[in-house]
Amino acid sequence: MNKTLYQFLISKVPEGCVKIDEPMAAHTTFRVGGPADFFVEIGSQEELREIIDYLHKTGYDFFILGNGSNLLVGDKGYQGVVLHLGNRFADVSVEGEVVTAQAGAMLSAVAKTAAAGGLTGMEFAAGIPGTVGGAVVMNAGAYDGEMQQIVTEVTVMTKDGEVLELDNGTMEFGYRTSIIKNRPFVVLSAQMRLKKGNAEEIHAKIEELNARRRSKQPLELPSAGSTFKRPAGHFAGKLIMDAGLRGCRIGGAQVSEKHCGFIVNLGNATAADIYELMEEVREKVEEQFSVRLEPEVVRLGDF
Repeated sequence: MNKTLYQFLISKVPEGCVKIDEPMAAHTTFRVGGPADFFVEIGSQEELREIIDYLHKTGYDFFILGNGSNLLVGDKGYQGVVLHLGNRFADVSVEGEVVTAQAGAMLSAVAKTAAAGGLTGMEFAAGIPGTVGGAVVMNAGAYDGEMQQIVTEVTVMTKDGEVLELDNGTMEFGYRTSIIKNRPFVVLSAQMRLKKGNAEEIHAKIEELNARRRSKQPLELPSAGSTFKRPAGHFAGKLIMDAGLRGCRIGGAQVSEKHCGFIVNLGNATAADIYELMEEVREKVEEQFSVRLEPEVVRLGDF
């Protein structure tokens, strides 16, 4: 353990907010992953600024974590500092038709807050298991809705600690991407403009979409949602199914029998199992259809 780094971290956040050798399986929806050297719960912009500044100056690797719903951490863990934007960084406020949420707020919770206030436009997000920060970075979406349709402004922190306000156009939203994918920015918060609606109808729409998810997706098993991006002109799940890979297994990882676009953890999978299965799926699909699937899942650490 780097004692100097540990002493610095515990001097910047409240007691109990720094963990050593924290199992990342507890912080990813795949429920796999070895230990991170340090795991820090961030609670303010100032904490984040000072810690990032120190890590940049010392050259220590770090990773910004939300809900871990799009992340595969290696079995050997991560030799770096995980900065978690979670419950300590999750304020949500509503003013008129504008909802502002910190990066650590769960997207589903923000959608429900909007619904409770009679605001429509965010129903699509109610079942997405990610944080606002992660959703903004990857322009998360479902059921014909995505973040670029509602986000008006994103507040980010640069690697130098400067806080910037980026409007919708500056964000360069695209399919599962944004300008932040290629910049060393950390999302602090997002502002979303919605519309007045009927609260009863909004809640009914959320229930309808969640029912569709439950019927079509393997929500009963750990996964990272859609494993691969949608290739142009195709659907990843159909390509995988047509390649004869439904139910294909490596160790405890399986191509879901319910929805072939998902790779699931049957309960005893390792990160290596999941990654090996992802690669096998990509190879088989490319062999048969000349389409190279691109993972949505981000890899972190040592496998």
